[in-house]
Amino acid sequence: ADGLKEPLSFHVIWIASFYNHSWKQNLVSGWLSDLQTHTWDSNSSTIVFLWPWSRGNFSNEEWKELETLFRIRTIRSFEGIRRYAHELQFEYPFEIQVTGGCELHSGKVSGSFLQLAYQGSDFVSFQNNSWLPYPVAGNMAKHFCKVLNQNQHENDITHNLLSDTCPRFILGLLDAGKAHLQRQVKPEAWLSHGPSPGPGHLQLVCHVSGFYPKPVWVMWMRGEQEQQGTQRGDILPSADGTWYLRATLEVAAGEAADLSCRVKHSSLEGQDIVLYWHHHHHH
Repeated sequence: ADGLKEPLSFHVIWIASFYNHSWKQNLVSGWLSDLQTHTWDSNSSTIVFLWPWSRGNFSNEEWKELETLFRIRTIRSFEGIRRYAHELQFEYPFEIQVTGGCELHSGKVSGSFLQLAYQGSDFVSFQNNSWLPYPVAGNMAKHFCKVLNQNQHENDITHNLLSDTCPRFILGLLDAGKAHLQRQVKPEAWLSHGPSPGPGHLQLVCHVSGFYPKPVWVMWMRGEQEQQGTQRGDILPSADGTWYLRATLEVAAGEAADLSCRVKHSSLEGQDIVLYWHHHHHH
């Protein structure tokens, strides 16, 4: 059981905030599906590796080259956007978000993508070897593409990053990170009271924490009977790369006694965790 769902992707997210003509902020991060693997340190213009395996199989030379490329491109992008902001009718303050990378389907590279959003809406995207406007983005986006497509050399480098560098990198990264990505970490579970839903009623909460990989099954039970009123929260990330989830159930106070919370997870190898409410609360 692998910790990452298909299709796998490696992608870089660039968020540039332009507050006014001279003040801007820049956030860059690298992600393997929903796991962050890299950060960009804007002060030193260097790539920060968040895991020992984040270097994949790229050499130090290759990393230095990528760092230089990123440094130059970031500066150029900022300059370009600032220069054309007026002409493109970008209104300060505004935000540009870019995400680009490649995808794997069952071990084979299935494609790449590069999209740019302005103020949180689709604006332009990179297809094959040039920038195309999103139809909904109107003339501003058409004009933006015209500017970007003036430099075919830059577009060739971009194409090469997406269709060659990224696929080579994701395969090496998955290989280097295999032990970490395929690890199994057992959940801990505990019960608590939620806020009272009303007089004579209880909210029972089952917390499940510290598990990896993400797929998990949690249910309030009466004997073997699954309680359909079970409400699952979102699966939330913990700082250590594991996951957390809570499942709640509202019941009349007298009906809580024989309820239990049951947890199934791949790390438990069929030995479900079962916690009984009456062990937890003697009223």
